[in-house]
Amino acid sequence: MTTHVESPTNTRIVAAARLKKRRRRTTSGMFLIEGTRETRRALSAGTTIAEAFLCRAYANAQTETVAEELVEAGIQLTTTSAQAFDKLSVRQHPDGIVAVAPTWDPSFEQMTGDLTLAAESIEKPGNLGAMFRTADAAGAGLLIADPNVDPFNPNVLRASQGALFSVPFVLTDADTAIEWALRRGSLFVATPDAQVELWDVDLTGMTTVVVGSERDGVSEAWRRAGSPIRIPMAGLADSLNASVSAAVVLYEVVRQRR
Repeated sequence: MTTHVESPTNTRIVAAARLKKRRRRTTSGMFLIEGTRETRRALSAGTTIAEAFLCRAYANAQTETVAEELVEAGIQLTTTSAQAFDKLSVRQHPDGIVAVAPTWDPSFEQMTGDLTLAAESIEKPGNLGAMFRTADAAGAGLLIADPNVDPFNPNVLRASQGALFSVPFVLTDADTAIEWALRRGSLFVATPDAQVELWDVDLTGMTTVVVGSERDGVSEAWRRAGSPIRIPMAGLADSLNASVSAAVVLYEVVRQRR
């Protein structure tokens, strides 16, 4: 079934647009999936989609194909004017599709792999999204400890390129995360003041690596629990971007396991 909406003040447009706010996502249990790639990956992962909006003024051929897949799946599709779609979009150059889907409660039962990235108190949606994307590429799960950023934030989803739908993840507090990581295997803490370099530790077993917040780094609780490691740096900067640090560490794990 397809309908059309012109006005950005349409009640369904306004209700969906409110999902850009964390409070509304929390109270409604719904979030926005924007983008052709992201919507297709949600469909491929079996994510339940409640409804979708299509703006043909922004759409390309791939967008139209995904829209057809949504209709074939029995999902209500609403076409919109550019003005109405702009109310929904968070992108500077949208590709004309936004879906609405229920959030879910991630559990530790999904964290079955032998490599986990723990992200502590990450503050920027782009960094958390990039960590999802890197974890997907490296075959890691993602342990989000004491989260400052909601993983269902539209900007997390955008930066993850849809990896939110493929990476097993869980939201928890630091104490629970530390206990879980130590029970499963080795815990390494990436911090610039560590004495041991990343390349000099064995990362081939059941491994959790923690990267801290952009402002404060890894907290004392994680430092006490794990083995500190550092990424060698030759310049004046005292640390790398949080998501870059995560990528460097995860790919050293991948390298060692080849």
